[in-house]
Amino acid sequence: MEFDAAEGVDTSERLYDVGGERPHDAADSHIEGDLQVRPEGPPPYLSPSSASTFRSCARRWKFRYIDRLADPAGEAALAGTFAHRVLEDLCQLPGAERTLETARTIARDVWPETVDDPDFVALELDEEAERRFRWLSWTAIEGLWRIEDPAEVTVEATEQKMDVELDGVPFRGIVDRIDRLDAAVDSPLIISDYKSGRAPSPRFQGARLDQVLLYAAAVEAESGQRPQAARLLYLGQCIVETPVTEKLISAAVEGLSDTWEHIAACIDADTYAPTPGPLCGWCPYADQCPEGLDELARRHAAGRIRASAPALQFLSTVG
Repeated sequence: MEFDAAEGVDTSERLYDVGGERPHDAADSHIEGDLQVRPEGPPPYLSPSSASTFRSCARRWKFRYIDRLADPAGEAALAGTFAHRVLEDLCQLPGAERTLETARTIARDVWPETVDDPDFVALELDEEAERRFRWLSWTAIEGLWRIEDPAEVTVEATEQKMDVELDGVPFRGIVDRIDRLDAAVDSPLIISDYKSGRAPSPRFQGARLDQVLLYAAAVEAESGQRPQAARLLYLGQCIVETPVTEKLISAAVEGLSDTWEHIAACIDADTYAPTPGPLCGWCPYADQCPEGLDELARRHAAGRIRASAPALQFLSTVG
């Protein structure tokens, strides 16, 4: 199975152009398979993904984490997860071995796991669509070399699981990479997280950086060492970086705490308000949300939603 330029595939379209808008990077959700929420109490923990889902739309959060309704991964999400897996294995190797050719070998070796994934099988891709999937995945993987030279990165850990308490909130997450500024043993730490979605404009970068700032807070809680910087690596596009300061960490943790309290209040009141907007087009529960269906109908009639938005299929159920 080859991972390289593919004849007949439109290589002008990158992974982050596929699948539309989502409330969070899909690769973040792989820690949440065991997150079950009892209606009478708060969730056992928050992750960046579950917190982001709640802030985006409390009703969608309720459908996913309380009602346990399926939230199937789409093509873009699965391609991003595959790219994450390849880069994880790559960055566990010595720097000199982190080459594009090695990445191709890893991609070929782990491809059978993706093919057997029930979510991938559910996509029912034909041969041409599968070739497109492989190309989109590869453009994300090789995109790492467009923003940094992985051979020169001092990697301290990959896929580091975090399970700590932040300001009274049980917090879990998986950090893609914990790097060091240089090869010195006591060199400052840097949090690095891969993103296969579209890079945000400067106006929206602050909200996206909250995730890696929370990871920095979790690393400090576990190790006693505060990272110097936190970075979002938008594969093939750019690096969005922030220094890790007391002010920024405090603001991110305060936001997490506010979300925790808001979730508890919604559970107590058994009320979960929807947030109609563009993301309704990519919500798997839109058919169970009258406000979401109305939003879809308005946007569709006004030509303000992509034709590829999967939730448009539910419009046939509207009166």
